[in-house]
Amino acid sequence: MGLGTAYIAGFKWGLERGYERLIEMDSDLSHNALDLPRFMDEMEKGADLVIGSRYMHGKINVVGWDFKRLLLSRSGNLYASKLLGLRFTDLTSGFRAFSRKALEAVNLDAIASEGYSFQIEMAYHLSRAGLAVREIPVIFHERFGGHSKMSKKIVREAAVLPWKLRLREFINIIRRLFHLKEVLYAGSRE
Repeated sequence: MGLGTAYIAGFKWGLERGYERLIEMDSDLSHNALDLPRFMDEMEKGADLVIGSRYMHGKINVVGWDFKRLLLSRSGNLYASKLLGLRFTDLTSGFRAFSRKALEAVNLDAIASEGYSFQIEMAYHLSRAGLAVREIPVIFHERFGGHSKMSKKIVREAAVLPWKLRLREFINIIRRLFHLKEVLYAGSRE
């Protein structure tokens, strides 16, 4: 049923069994398991979400991608970060560590995104909830076998999602203002 659905099922499974930290990573050796202690070090320092970034400190740490794929990924990350007002370099990275607190702070059933937009949406919600989101540099290696699941549908979803999130944010601000106006009006009539 899609990548986002699989992540959510895994998160719920771990939460139901009492895990305090959950790791999200590709199982095709694109992510190096030797990086996991660095993720845990950041969590020990108080991070609720640690993102393994391919693009920190002005460097591109991707092995095996052609220029077109690299350009799409890098520009997509810049686009989403700027539009959402986030200061992260790799919102679409699938190499992450989540605290229980982070996963419980998000209504997982309300997350509808799939593909790379799932990663963007999770970082956005956790950041807006005031949780500690940090990035660490990692090296990403293109898979040795199989094929990328990148499609036009996934790219379209990731391009539209930041606009949807900002629109929801704007609508919620308007709702709060109208509610405040109603409260103030009711108070002035008493």
